Amino acid sequence: MKAVFQRVARASVEAAGEEIASIGPGALLLLGVAAGDTEAEAALLAKKAAWLRVFSDQEDKMNLSVRDTGGEVLVVSNFTLCADCSHGRRPEFLSAARPEDAEPLYLYFAERLRLEGVSRVCTGCFGARTTSFFFLARAEWEKASWPGSICANFRGNMPPWCG
Repeated sequence: MKAVFQRVARASVEAAGEEIASIGPGALLLLGVAAGDTEAEAALLAKKAAWLRVFSDQEDKMNLSVRDTGGEVLVVSNFTLCADCSHGRRPEFLSAARPEDAEPLYLYFAERLRLEGVSRVCTGCFGARTTSFFFLARAEWEKASWPGSICANFRGNMPPWCG
């Protein structure tokens, strides 16, 4: 299971030209569910996302979580996070979970965010061709995966997995 956690001033997701969900200040969370992922892994990653201290406090130090700030989270399914680009020029998605396995874990992940105390959690439309819109709160990226933790925090630069 992999996630990209992006702080946003606001974000929304559309399918077939219609807005499915939108949030105010908080985080856009792209979630990739891999084959073999479990509810236990989803719960741990949701806890990490809810409590990740990437929001500034009164001294402009990154000491607050989305939960602490009362921020909202938009979770968007993104199987392309499970891509293997190590061979050739075309990514393989064999490690991504099948839709019938991924969707329940995606919804479980969103529910676990709610149980961790995130004030408002919205989801996109699983399996639909969607378009996400977001306005950055700052140019900072966080990437998380389970097993593991945040493996990158880049201020003002594109993270290496984007190029």
